[in-house]
Amino acid sequence: MTKLSRNSRVFTQIQALLSPVPEDLAREESKACFWAFRRYTRPTMKCGWWQHEVAHEFHCFYRSLINGERPKLVLMAPPQHGKTEQVKDLIAWIAGKRPDLKTIFASYSDELGVAVNMDLQRIMTSEGYVAIFGHRLGDSGSRWLRNNSVLEYVDHSGSFRNTTIGGQINGQGLDIGIVDDPIKGRIEANNKAARDKIWDWFTDDFFTRFSDSAGLLMIMTRWHLDDPVGRFIERFRETKILRYPAIAEEDEKNRRKGEALFPEHKSLPFLMERRALMTRAAWESEYQQNPIVAGGGMFPIERFAILPGAINYREVKRSCRFWDKAATEGGGAFTAGVLMHEMGDGRFVVEDVRHGQWNALERERRIEQTAHSDKATCARYEIWVEQEPGSGGKESAENTIRRLRGFKVFADKVTGSKEVRAEPYAAQVQAGNVSLKAGDWNRDFLDEHEEFPNGRRKDMVDAAAGAFNKLGNPALRYDSTWSWVDGT
Repeated sequence: MTKLSRNSRVFTQIQALLSPVPEDLAREESKACFWAFRRYTRPTMKCGWWQHEVAHEFHCFYRSLINGERPKLVLMAPPQHGKTEQVKDLIAWIAGKRPDLKTIFASYSDELGVAVNMDLQRIMTSEGYVAIFGHRLGDSGSRWLRNNSVLEYVDHSGSFRNTTIGGQINGQGLDIGIVDDPIKGRIEANNKAARDKIWDWFTDDFFTRFSDSAGLLMIMTRWHLDDPVGRFIERFRETKILRYPAIAEEDEKNRRKGEALFPEHKSLPFLMERRALMTRAAWESEYQQNPIVAGGGMFPIERFAILPGAINYREVKRSCRFWDKAATEGGGAFTAGVLMHEMGDGRFVVEDVRHGQWNALERERRIEQTAHSDKATCARYEIWVEQEPGSGGKESAENTIRRLRGFKVFADKVTGSKEVRAEPYAAQVQAGNVSLKAGDWNRDFLDEHEEFPNGRRKDMVDAAAGAFNKLGNPALRYDSTWSWVDGT
């Protein structure tokens, strides 16, 4: 077992080896330590290193709050991993220790706020909680408010209030502001007017309710780079960010690359199933906390039709395989080759996409191999190779053409941005005139189109746009600085 794997389980092993703690000692420890409080009040709780680490960070948030340091903490973690449950426990624990503090909890949904309120009532009237802190909530009919929107703490000035983003909180002060999922989903996140409205409520209503030493805790899914967390971090660089991807992107202190965040609760196979169902943009935002701005409608992916059967090559007018080669040979960038057909009825079909991170030798071998495969079915067939600027790009394109003896092959010296070159192709996609032959490349191809031009990779879009421009616009078909035709 690796050192990292051992570290990820060490606290669980220690917990299993510990002898039972006497009841009175356990209660005293629960008063002093948030993690001990969680274990005492939730004896059947699933535990993992992540639960323990977040509990420690929340305890540090509390200490900073009491010290008057105006703490600002953002927790970003996947859905259904217990974020809100941990926050509820924190609210209850702080209410027991400091019942004069006022807390306001806000989220996009009134149902979520009410659910948190009701769960707090259950926690704070439970036998374990009362044993630790005594009663903190009044009975029905007492002069201390206790309903589904306000909980007042008996004989103290503190309270808990739940509201919605945009809800009225005039006249209410707070010492702890908690925001849980202020954005409803991707549709709202992609709407700038909606984002502005949420931010205006934060700045004009919510933030103005803070006491001089109040703390802010935000828990959310990163749907958009310009979401409330993004704007808040821009303005308050001292904000502490806790970002936990569902699957580790690199080796971390407590887990290795590729391991699940909370396998005791959500296993890696479960997460991989979710990943297979989602677009890359949705997965990266919801589960990896890496917001990707989808492309703003340039390529509405729902307009692509998927063709399950074989292509009728008698209806194919012309065919083109366009290669967008990695700019730096062997540099780890991606190469993409898109085979597109212009059909007799004026529509376009993408039959095949080759895509990978290949070194120069492997890339040229694959390009040559693919050309022979294409030629077996395509009649009027051309190959185009994007020529990058400079002598290196010209030499690379010449090398590819030299290897493709017997094929009609051209070099395309591209100009302008990828976005501009993609516009004619995008217009046909928007009109529903581009279809895809069903294949295992479909998902990555659609993901890249959905994210374009804001995604990290654009090679498949660039290759598809190149193929379309050579087929769909006759004026561009031979707009190259030079060409090499051998054996045709």
